[in-house]
Amino acid sequence: MASTSSLALSQALLARAISHHGSDQRGSLPAFTGLKSTGSRASVSSRRRIAQSMNKNRSLRPLVRAAAVETVEPTTDSSIVDKSVNSIRFLAIDAVEKAKSGHPGLPMGCAPMAHILYDEVMRYNPKNPYWFNRDRFVLSAGHGCMLLYALLHLAGYDSVQEEDLKQFRQWGSKTPGHPENFETPGIEVTTGPLGQGIANAVGLALAEKHLAARFNKPDAEVVDHYTYAILGDGCQMEGISNEACSLAGHWGLGKLIAFYDDNHISIDGDTEIAFTENVDQRFEALGWHVIWVKNGNTGYDEIRAAIKEAKAVTDKPTLIKVTTTIGYGSPNKANSYSVHGAALGEKEVEATRNNLGWPYEPFQVPDDVKSHWSRHTPEGATLESDWSAKFAAYEKKYPEEAAELKSIITGELPAGWEKALPTYTPESPGDATRNLSQQCLNALAKVVPGFLGGSADLASSNMTLLKAFGDFQKATPEERNLRFGVREHGMGAISNGIALHSPGLIPYCATFFVFTDYMRGAMRISALSEAGVIYVMTHDSIGLGEDGPTHQPIEHIASFRAMPNTLMFRPADGNETAGAYKIAVTKRKTPSILALSRQKLPQLPGTSIEGVEKGGYTISDDSSGNKPDVILIGTGSELEIAAQAAEVLRKEGKTVRVVSFVCWELFDEQSDEYKESVLPSDVSARVSIEAASTFGWGKIVGGKGKSIGINSFGASAPAPILYKEFGITVEAVVDAAKSFF
Repeated sequence: MASTSSLALSQALLARAISHHGSDQRGSLPAFTGLKSTGSRASVSSRRRIAQSMNKNRSLRPLVRAAAVETVEPTTDSSIVDKSVNSIRFLAIDAVEKAKSGHPGLPMGCAPMAHILYDEVMRYNPKNPYWFNRDRFVLSAGHGCMLLYALLHLAGYDSVQEEDLKQFRQWGSKTPGHPENFETPGIEVTTGPLGQGIANAVGLALAEKHLAARFNKPDAEVVDHYTYAILGDGCQMEGISNEACSLAGHWGLGKLIAFYDDNHISIDGDTEIAFTENVDQRFEALGWHVIWVKNGNTGYDEIRAAIKEAKAVTDKPTLIKVTTTIGYGSPNKANSYSVHGAALGEKEVEATRNNLGWPYEPFQVPDDVKSHWSRHTPEGATLESDWSAKFAAYEKKYPEEAAELKSIITGELPAGWEKALPTYTPESPGDATRNLSQQCLNALAKVVPGFLGGSADLASSNMTLLKAFGDFQKATPEERNLRFGVREHGMGAISNGIALHSPGLIPYCATFFVFTDYMRGAMRISALSEAGVIYVMTHDSIGLGEDGPTHQPIEHIASFRAMPNTLMFRPADGNETAGAYKIAVTKRKTPSILALSRQKLPQLPGTSIEGVEKGGYTISDDSSGNKPDVILIGTGSELEIAAQAAEVLRKEGKTVRVVSFVCWELFDEQSDEYKESVLPSDVSARVSIEAASTFGWGKIVGGKGKSIGINSFGASAPAPILYKEFGITVEAVVDAAKSFF
């Protein structure tokens, strides 16, 4: 039973939350069991300040309405709901305790809203986690993943059995320390880096809105699902969440409903030490509908009413702020940072069991709770079956649209799509690879139904506009040009959400290559979560010229070559650009980065789309017996320099092989025989040239080889002067080659 001081602090904290809204309408306080008051968490003076803050704001108008407690028919009696909610809590508690690692606080606090979502609201088929028209759920606060694993277990997903719960955070388990979509069917996106999950949810909701606008008919609605998310204070603090939520409001994503777990606790303590803004007002300014559920601990009807209201608002996304108690039910650790990221401990687990009246053994789900949740298997099968019948009728009436949508759902590309990619000869006019990229983008958009994307306010510089389509906007969601504004990090994470919505959605996003620094976190999650986003990165070197070192990438190529499951392309001309896109489109579980030039480049003899597929290949060679005197290796704009240097050396009687190393990762995948045919081990005379850091080139040129590059920041000057001053020249390559003779 809670002590008097416990209840006082519980009420004071809720009062502070209310005062942040400028309202003195406290309503009913959350029922709370067992909160221990400590001087470090809320002293008498701090409670006095809270009370004073309340009094100061009593005259202010409420900024956000609380959820109206309408008469909402629950799916079952409250006793089974209580038992189900506690089942979620204790599955999380027990798994974290067994692992001696994890975050029990969020699942304990968010169990009520999560239960109502998964048991009463969401549409899904647990036996087919990939059913197209399912509702999507994202746990943006991914550290609380035991909440999600408990829900999947109760709902009947085969991916999370009791044994999987017992293997939480262990080697080879399907219940890793943060949600991973590639490990656990039923997990939509990989979350953990705070803020990225809500941005992924924006991408998922964008995909639904776009596909619904393109394919639904007045007599056939085949795309109709919601995206739900839970985010916490940490997500709110991260800038990416504001970037993405700003776009969600602008785009009017009415089927995006986000629950803000408002528990006022982060790792360092109470959020009042660093986070005191009015989140409600901010989201209203971003164009969201905002509802406040005051009692997230036991206010089931408030939560139901909030969801009902959110669904009624179709022209904007909804933020449901749910005031909860982190670690709800723990007598000595609830409402403290100590319950955030550590196991409760054996004694506190026992105390919590006693406090919440939970007589069951660890990992035991009561039979009546199992029985209650078991209905989701037949109900889910019926939902999918009904939708399949609807789609079959749609296919008969609208065969062309159905074929396109089926391509997006399955990821099966139309036959012969790659033939749309342009090809070039040495006689074709030279051009910047960013312009050649635009030709490829527009060719692909005509033949690949799920191809869409945009730029971070640089479309006219990145050359990424799809000329046959308009802009995806609130009133025109069927269009395929995405305007992200200056929001690189949000752009990358939204693109991840789009890519993970359906196998055949192929998003691209663009900015200057140097500004990958702003979205590297999202790009890493692309690679980790197997989201095949295409990153169109222009202005790839000092070749961009006068903008200077703030805009000139140096270390970036090397850093992405070091990133697992990432294809780093640096094409030299039109054929290589087309080849990079051919690979990028087919690699649906690997993101691709295309580093493209601002300056004009020639169409080189010997380059080919087929060669790009090998990653590294020979474009010219006058040697015999696989024994050239020297091998010159280049990428991008420097492949031309290597080719010119080869001509100089050949005139002096040397045999020279010129190799394009357009994508190291693809070359690494080739057979040893092929690698030997390009870079024979007997030939140690190798020179590489790339207008970027030389880091990593040692493994290509070998211990005796030489690498020409830039290992300092760039400078502001016209590109030709920069190339001369930094030694990225034909003369430098020739001199390096001659050092071997």
